[in-house]
Amino acid sequence: MKRTINRVVIILSCFLMFNASAQLPPVFNAEEYVDVRESALTRKAFPPVGIVWVSDNSGEFIKNSENILNPGIGQADLNLGDYLTLVHDGNHQPGIVLDFGKEIQGGIELVTTINNSNPAGRIRVRFGESVAEAMSEVQENGATNDHAMRDFEVTLPWLGRIDLGQTGFRFVRIDLVEPDTQLEIKEINAAFVYRDIPYLGSFRSNDERLNDIWLTGAYTVHLNMQDYLWDGIKRDRLVWVGDLHPEVMTVNSVFGYNEVVSKSLDLARDLTPLPGWMNGISSYSMWWIILHRDWYLYQGDLEYLKEQQDYLSALLRHLAAKIDDSGKEVLDGNRFLDWPTSEIPEAVHAGLQSLMVMSFEAGAELSKILGDKETHALCIRATGKLKKHVPGMAGSKQAAALLAISGLVSPEKANADVLAMDGSKRMSTFYGYYMLQARALVGDYLGALNNIREYWGGMLDLGATTFWEDFNIEWMENAARIDEVVPEGKIDVHGTYGDYCYVSYRHSLCHGWASGPTAWLTEHVLGIKVLEPGGKKILLVPHLGDLEWVEGTFPTSFGVLEVKHIKLSDGSVMTTWKAPKGVTIVKN
Repeated sequence: MKRTINRVVIILSCFLMFNASAQLPPVFNAEEYVDVRESALTRKAFPPVGIVWVSDNSGEFIKNSENILNPGIGQADLNLGDYLTLVHDGNHQPGIVLDFGKEIQGGIELVTTINNSNPAGRIRVRFGESVAEAMSEVQENGATNDHAMRDFEVTLPWLGRIDLGQTGFRFVRIDLVEPDTQLEIKEINAAFVYRDIPYLGSFRSNDERLNDIWLTGAYTVHLNMQDYLWDGIKRDRLVWVGDLHPEVMTVNSVFGYNEVVSKSLDLARDLTPLPGWMNGISSYSMWWIILHRDWYLYQGDLEYLKEQQDYLSALLRHLAAKIDDSGKEVLDGNRFLDWPTSEIPEAVHAGLQSLMVMSFEAGAELSKILGDKETHALCIRATGKLKKHVPGMAGSKQAAALLAISGLVSPEKANADVLAMDGSKRMSTFYGYYMLQARALVGDYLGALNNIREYWGGMLDLGATTFWEDFNIEWMENAARIDEVVPEGKIDVHGTYGDYCYVSYRHSLCHGWASGPTAWLTEHVLGIKVLEPGGKKILLVPHLGDLEWVEGTFPTSFGVLEVKHIKLSDGSVMTTWKAPKGVTIVKN
């Protein structure tokens, strides 16, 4: 016995001596692998906040359902308890719909107990951005598994944890599909995957509706800031370059610099050797140019801009070849602005003509910064040539907005004849941002604010916690909220409406291109106008409209700017601010 103890002591001493004199090898050494992909994403788990629906209220087939709302630790154990129990007697298939409170990107984790069979049983999981979607069948009203698996079956372990799903959702339906089975579940937690970054920008006013809209737009883009900047977290989960522009303007206003933007812009460039169009769409290559102009203005990263010079100059030369002798654009590829205009060729042409002007103006600015005199001169010539041809507005708010922004049509005419007509009718989630920008050019800030309250606020009224791929204000009539089982006599707004690629439940209810009011409110109401790259010089020019006060913050490359505006009794505005060192403030 004494000899055994001594042997253990000797072995332990040798181990301690080795550990003290030499570092033990790591469990995983990334340097041993050629292509290790890292992620900036964080995962956090939390329980559901409510139960929306159960298939049985008798207590016979679904037991202890309220206990699934209790916080858990994500760990199986040997203890017994009053856990959620689903009983399938061969006839009755038990199911439950859980609400996690807000739209999130990620999946769920389930923890089973010792009381189960081995394996525990087979369940069906259905994720939904609305309650109705979570209760739908694949192929029913557009419900799909196209880009993320949101409807599938899986066998659960007897005693353990399993992680399921990777999609955009707020609601989850779980059904026990294996007959003659009793399933006990200790925990069902959301597994939220996101970038853990601070909201450096902020917006607060005496109008809580506007405050909610600003924050919802910010949150919508935040969810889409995954490894790349996506269009939507359920679908398409892709880098669509046109969609990026309103998203990036929101990133500029809320988060400041983030590497997800440059990663996404570079991905689009690297996937698109010229003469190809980004995403196959000519306007999206033009948005890439405009994006670089705006990203440089807000972030001031000259070295990154220099990396784009070769592709930028070649793209501008390629675009210049798509102008005929009369100054008219003759772009090929997919001629696309947004879905609502896709069947109006005159509106598409007007928008493309405008985007050509905007792209060459942005190209001229960037080429001057880069010292590329040849490309700068090409841009000036192309802009002058394009301005000889002025298309009509075709009654389209999208076309009118871009014609006004490009200067081809006066903002006054665009606003009076098209943009100010019919309130929020004929707006779109993507081009709504540019409609607001065009109304600001003519000083119609109150009209724009009312559009924001009615159009984006309408989605909030229907239970949205993120903004949607598309929305029509007329959908509001007799519509049920998306966070409830559709009452009899009400319209399922998610399952009933939608068009083109977003029919019914395929419709994304978290789409970054719909975040425009966040950037717009920061620029025009909070009054932040960036004059020099990185926010080195900022003009404060607030437009409160019918607001009494507004305050907020804005991220610059030098730190966070704090601003507050109060409307005085005589209608004038008193402005105070606190600027970081290195930022010069100019007050209008």
